[in-house]
Amino acid sequence: MEQIRIHGRGGQGVVTAAELIAMAAFYEGREAQAFPSFGVERTGAPIQSFARISDTRIVTREQIYKPTVLIIQDATLLETVDVFYGASAKTIVIINSAENKWPELNQRFPRLYFTPATEIAMKIFGKNMVNTVILGAFAKHTKLVSLESLKKAVAEKFSEKGAAIIAKNIQAITEDYESAA
Repeated sequence: MEQIRIHGRGGQGVVTAAELIAMAAFYEGREAQAFPSFGVERTGAPIQSFARISDTRIVTREQIYKPTVLIIQDATLLETVDVFYGASAKTIVIINSAENKWPELNQRFPRLYFTPATEIAMKIFGKNMVNTVILGAFAKHTKLVSLESLKKAVAEKFSEKGAAIIAKNIQAITEDYESAA
């Protein structure tokens, strides 16, 4: 079972990112779940959400303490929150940053990836909303869901927001996927 933990700040769409991962996994015939962890947090406060993907029934409902994948939507959290708790050298870590400003992490996490999600979001949306953008790097580096399944999940999740919003989100995910090295 793959256990994905997403760290970000309130208002950045952390919960939506987990939901989109689960939806994409369902499209591929896998079992999945997504759920948030927050209380009275406000916009800008550190929050996290979780997703699980499995080929068999998922019975656990607890938070994810030993992630196989970590997505850090807001790199400023590296300085204020222990986003790496429970992570191991096998954990895939994806950080929203155009460059590696933390070279010490390379030895700890051999599967460490950086993505310019903020730059892509600013270009396409005009604001720092990276929750869908960073899923392109997630799909590319983990191979847990396909780009096509993510596109379908975005189309379903945002169906009430209109074709223009769907198109921008698909463009953002695709650009992040293609830029992921």
